[in-house]
Amino acid sequence: MRLLLVEDDDHVAAALSAILKKHGFDVTHARNGEEALQALLPAANAGRAPFGVVLLDLGLPDQDGYQVCGKIRKLTTTPVIMVTARADVRSRIHGLNLGADDYVVKPYDTGELLARIHAVSRRSLAPDTDDATGAAGPGGGTDAAAPLRLGSLSIELPTRRVSVEGAEVQLTRKEFDLLALLAQRPGVVFRREQIISEVWRTSWEGTGRTLEVHVASLRAKLRMPALIETVRGVGYRLVAPAA
Repeated sequence: MRLLLVEDDDHVAAALSAILKKHGFDVTHARNGEEALQALLPAANAGRAPFGVVLLDLGLPDQDGYQVCGKIRKLTTTPVIMVTARADVRSRIHGLNLGADDYVVKPYDTGELLARIHAVSRRSLAPDTDDATGAAGPGGGTDAAAPLRLGSLSIELPTRRVSVEGAEVQLTRKEFDLLALLAQRPGVVFRREQIISEVWRTSWEGTGRTLEVHVASLRAKLRMPALIETVRGVGYRLVAPAA
């Protein structure tokens, strides 16, 4: 797999590249945001396989890492893993909203990083049921043609549109999948392991932190903090709002 490593520290990049190459990755190193964006242009990849993952350090010398993430997402659907020293949930949500697929907080374990790389690459290759057939997404079984209406919240499964009081809300791919899964069975408690399996298509336990960030992001975007209830020690359930 080709991997684009965006890292301004040559010593860190050299050490990490050596590890990644030992695990079979073809690593291209970009030292700043502009180099990363140029490396992702179609002209720079003529005759070569596309990058499988972008490993993006947010502390870049020429541009804010979040801005680079947003620009990358406009160029390609290649999975992006942010590498950041910012461990607060708000920073993670901001990155996910810009199109990042996952994040790793410094200092990180190399085994964890490799697991996250493989996880996002598997998810990017796995076809979504709704994309392929027009049927309901995770946890399907409902009439895909009929919008799910929960109070002022409306979810259109075929078009993947969500609106609150008639105003459309922009969600990321995984945010929609998570909301659709919970909304198709309001009041039912979904175990964390079940959600991770159906939405992220992996059983790797480290994805639990990503799940928490996506739940927090949904609550904020929909402006319904009580919509998704945390069931301690078990998982989450959707509490249908009053009509």
